[in-house]
Amino acid sequence: MAKKDVVVAGAKKGDLAASITGLEGALLRRAEDMGLPSDGVLIGVRERVMVLDNLEGALSGLARDRRSNSVYLSKFMMAVSAGLFDAALNYLWDETIGELRKRIVDYDLTYFFDLAVPAPEKRKDLRGEADLLKITDEELVRSAATIGFISPIGQQQLDLVRFMRNHASAAHPNQHELSPYSLLGYLETCIKEVITLPPTTAMVTTSRLLANIKQETVSDEDASSFATFFLQLREAQVDALLDGLFGIYVADATPELARDNVRKLVPHLWPRVPEDKRFSLGVRHSRFRGNLDTAQADRAREFLQVVDGMGYLAEDVRGGEIDVLLDRLIAVHNAMDNFYNEPPIARQLKEFVGSQPVPQGIRRKYVRTLVELFLGRASGISFQADGVYAALLQQLTPDEGAVALVFLTEADLAGLLSYRKPKQQLARLLDVLSTKLSTPLAKDLALLLGAFTGPRESMHLDTRISKAGDKLRKSIEKK
Repeated sequence: MAKKDVVVAGAKKGDLAASITGLEGALLRRAEDMGLPSDGVLIGVRERVMVLDNLEGALSGLARDRRSNSVYLSKFMMAVSAGLFDAALNYLWDETIGELRKRIVDYDLTYFFDLAVPAPEKRKDLRGEADLLKITDEELVRSAATIGFISPIGQQQLDLVRFMRNHASAAHPNQHELSPYSLLGYLETCIKEVITLPPTTAMVTTSRLLANIKQETVSDEDASSFATFFLQLREAQVDALLDGLFGIYVADATPELARDNVRKLVPHLWPRVPEDKRFSLGVRHSRFRGNLDTAQADRAREFLQVVDGMGYLAEDVRGGEIDVLLDRLIAVHNAMDNFYNEPPIARQLKEFVGSQPVPQGIRRKYVRTLVELFLGRASGISFQADGVYAALLQQLTPDEGAVALVFLTEADLAGLLSYRKPKQQLARLLDVLSTKLSTPLAKDLALLLGAFTGPRESMHLDTRISKAGDKLRKSIEKK
């Protein structure tokens, strides 16, 4: 019986290859008849059969009732059969992003918008499900990962998928970079780490909390009971929840019941909020004022009053202007024609920074954005902007240099640091930072980063680097 099964299976594989070969030959001959190219257009039949033979295994984690709605996965399979791995990757990305959008809508769309787009100018235009299309794929992935829709490993892998999708997709003639096993690996990652990833306890509790805030009266006892939950949150989750509560409080459409509930809850969360995040609320207050959103500015001020946080109001309008420029810079940096569009905005940023200290409320964001801009992209750097970024890095204080070092130990940069040019930029960055460091903790971490011999994208996984980064992060937060 076993032998018979093997023969049947083998026959089916042979039939599949023969069918693909026959169809391919007819189509390529037709292309030649019309004067179109036929060489190097399609992936080889052997590679296609390798993917198709292993497709059921890659899909094993996706229940059959879920598969019935996965139209883009069907298109993925058809594109593989046709020898168009680039198109297949495009369909896989569309399936993943589409599934993320569905899960976000089912979870809490308003909360997601508050987290993904804190900039008031853009946030006020985001209201319904259709507005998710205004969120870039990068914003979607990063914010979804912060909430918990994507695992840390999944976020790193999705960064790689996004790069391949942008540079080896149907828009670019280099699909042969996509091997059968890499394509299967991307499929398995998207299914396991995104599409079927179960919600965490923190996600479920946060969802219940946000729903209760908007619909029911939260008693003082209820509010106190959430203090234990807040203690269990990671820093990124604390930041996300604060953004959600702040967004509820300042929104024009929020009923007073919900604002009453926020006033009871936020004092219990506030002790967990890092200093830079506290100052960022002051910056957002400043931006509301600059946009003449008087009502929202007043409510932002009230929010800070609830937690005795008036000292975190922005130093002046300068902080808000720098914040706007950082948002614009990172947006053009991740868009098409970034080499052309970055330099003028970078020069504007340099003018606003000048020789004065960077306002406390945006210091962490400023340093992290500057590091990401300086490292460039997988495709290279903006040479005209590079000199501006290098000059701004030279102006960093020892404390800001330490913030930059800590950022290098985090997973957010892992995908970027797997490419040649960002790795070269990292070496330059470490040289600049080495002259900025004043504390033993910062110097120790710099030495560990400089001496690391493994793949740069794996630095955040090194135990010694991770521990040194945590120690330095805690010392920064105490200041």
